[in-house]
Amino acid sequence: MATYVGLDLGTSVVKGAVFDEQGTMLRTAARPARLELAGDRAEQDADAIHALAEEVLRELDARPALVGLTGQGDGLWLLDGAGRPVRRAISWLDGRAAALLAQWSSSGVVEQVFRRTGAAMFPGCAAPLLRWLDDHEPDVLDAAATAGYCKDMVFQRLTGVRATDVSDASLPFLDPWTRRYDPGAIEACGLTHRADVLAPVHDPGAVAEVRGPDVLPAGTPLAAGPYDLAACALGAGVTEPGDGLLIIGTTLACEVVSDAVDVSGEPAGLHISLATPGRWLRAMPAMVGTAALDWMLATTGLRHDQVDGLLGESPVGANGVRMLPYLAPSGERAPFVEPAARGELTGVSLATSRADLVRATCEAIAFAARHCLEASGLTGRLTVCGGGSRSPGWMQLFADVLGRPVHAAPEEAGARGAVLSAASRFGADLPLERWTAAISGYHPDPAAAAFYAEEFAGYREWVGRARSTWSARRGLAS
Repeated sequence: MATYVGLDLGTSVVKGAVFDEQGTMLRTAARPARLELAGDRAEQDADAIHALAEEVLRELDARPALVGLTGQGDGLWLLDGAGRPVRRAISWLDGRAAALLAQWSSSGVVEQVFRRTGAAMFPGCAAPLLRWLDDHEPDVLDAAATAGYCKDMVFQRLTGVRATDVSDASLPFLDPWTRRYDPGAIEACGLTHRADVLAPVHDPGAVAEVRGPDVLPAGTPLAAGPYDLAACALGAGVTEPGDGLLIIGTTLACEVVSDAVDVSGEPAGLHISLATPGRWLRAMPAMVGTAALDWMLATTGLRHDQVDGLLGESPVGANGVRMLPYLAPSGERAPFVEPAARGELTGVSLATSRADLVRATCEAIAFAARHCLEASGLTGRLTVCGGGSRSPGWMQLFADVLGRPVHAAPEEAGARGAVLSAASRFGADLPLERWTAAISGYHPDPAAAAFYAEEFAGYREWVGRARSTWSARRGLAS
């Protein structure tokens, strides 16, 4: 029986899955990944991430027909000629370049790049990080052969091929129409003299054979990309224009399939180029996500396995407790870019329970999702995946806040999408409908949906007022 392996290099977990030809998941393996936070800095040990990938592959113990590779996007993974790190990887959560991005926003660089690429920069994406390093750690860039992404490192270590794909390259320098780096966008960021370090773009993504027998048999076909946002969409069967995917993970990724690139309006989010030319994911990957709930649970001394029960203890509206969930040190990147964005909590009294605080956090994250999905142009079916989708209570809350049915994607959507992408590149014919069939659905409660529709209008007004405050604070800081 032929088997297929998907490897997903997440921010907090490195995991893999083995599937049969019909998409049945045979076994999985996972290892927690360490993210080191210090002030506004967020970094990971690239060698440690690669070692975790090897551990997962060894535990899976497969001799697969092919392997698909996906992983976290953005950030900066600087590698030497052999694919080994020249410094610690900088995570997409990093905020050290926030002041630089604020300058670029004021001077028009952010808008200029968005009009050229359809991608709005944020502190943790490659351009401001490269420029920050050019200003503060130039010797590191001098030593680097490649500025790539997480999956690109593992791919190079396994195959010897230096490459990235069109999805990871989409932010910030890829021209979405030519599917090549835009020299004008690179120049606008003052990085023309560093352009050679950018990983070569393979369209749609790189394919090669594994070189050695250490963790996979030599000669195993391996495909890199798309990165996790696009891989999850493919693994969830989100492929038609207007259909959307909500990933409730560390990032609250909201994305809708589109057949056009729209660079009008306020710069925000990005257009992720897909394997098929003329198709993109209009993505609003908000910084807010399960990390906000993690923070609230840790602050209140509660556990993740208590969330469903806590949602049942607090009524719709959380007894008047309201939250803006912008807790990332680097601010927010979708559906607006604001490095100075910070969370706010109101309506708290001595009568407020821990359940109220948890429900308010879950409601706030759902409001952020609705804000992003509306900005992305959702008109069709909505599918949900990610760690948060395992909570039935939260899934129902999302259906109520969004005012539409939500469908739970099959397990390990990212790994599935990586395999399906690899299969298309190597000519393997896998039954897409079986691989991507939803496992459950949730329909909005009419009364709750009506309540949340009014609350969402108030949430949007609150965000508008807060943005004025954040903007003023940013101006004072600069």
